[in-house]
Amino acid sequence: MKETLQIRDIMSRDAYYVTQQTSINDLIQGLSRHKLSGAPVADKYGNLIGFVSEQDVLPQLLQNAYYCNQPNSIESVMQTDVLTVKPSDTVMTLAKMMLDRKPKVYPVVEDRRIIGIVTRHQIAVALIESQKNCVPV
Repeated sequence: MKETLQIRDIMSRDAYYVTQQTSINDLIQGLSRHKLSGAPVADKYGNLIGFVSEQDVLPQLLQNAYYCNQPNSIESVMQTDVLTVKPSDTVMTLAKMMLDRKPKVYPVVEDRRIIGIVTRHQIAVALIESQKNCVPV
């Protein structure tokens, strides 16, 4: 694979993200609509402040369903230690990182600002596409 293929070449630029005040119910609807398993959390300026996944909200959803509670905001369940990538990072570097890390969705960040997302699926497709130009060693 060409080591020069960068995240900016394959990332989604119309990144779906939420704010701390987004309700868990709205988050799940948005994730479903965008076919994602998690989303970055941004402040009002679009700066990354966290990440929230379906796994993060599942305990709260279970409790809400059991006790018939109103939906909470994601502020109480979001992660604040977020794995991110830069647009200049290579696809190969992220693919190797994904072997050891859980996230399926990585925010693409430039100067703390969310400029896109890249998914495990996009990485897999890029790796398959790169095989078309492979020269056996």
